[in-house]
Amino acid sequence: MLTVALPDLPATERLGEALGRALRPGDQVALRGDLGCGKTTLAGAIIRALGASGPVKSPTYTLVEEYELGALRVVHADLYRLRTAAELDTLGWWDYRDGRTLVLVEWPERAGGLLQADVDVWLAVTDHERRAHLQGISPRGGEVVDSLRP
Repeated sequence: MLTVALPDLPATERLGEALGRALRPGDQVALRGDLGCGKTTLAGAIIRALGASGPVKSPTYTLVEEYELGALRVVHADLYRLRTAAELDTLGWWDYRDGRTLVLVEWPERAGGLLQADVDVWLAVTDHERRAHLQGISPRGGEVVDSLRP
């Protein structure tokens, strides 16, 4: 596990940029943490690092936002409003397992264990600090996390 201090917004954006450089098509990232902890900010920084030039929209109401970045498709999903994991079918979830799509998922626990994340990112906020805890779940995820170590 790797822990990164996030004392301010630029620090969160730097972590997102570093993740964006390390991630590849086919990777899945689970973004975990309480409401308002910075999941969408981190996802936006990852997406911009991968080449998005326009606004990065929050998928809170649409559930899924897709970005075509050359040969790479990035899917940013917010599953907070899912009532059951079966609703993933209505999102076309299984189509994203095509090897060319990078998937970023907020509230992955709503997927009922169906998400096969490579990297788990836990964002934690206390009275005194904000931190990201990153863990590689798959061998590929371990490579991503190791590449972020100083």
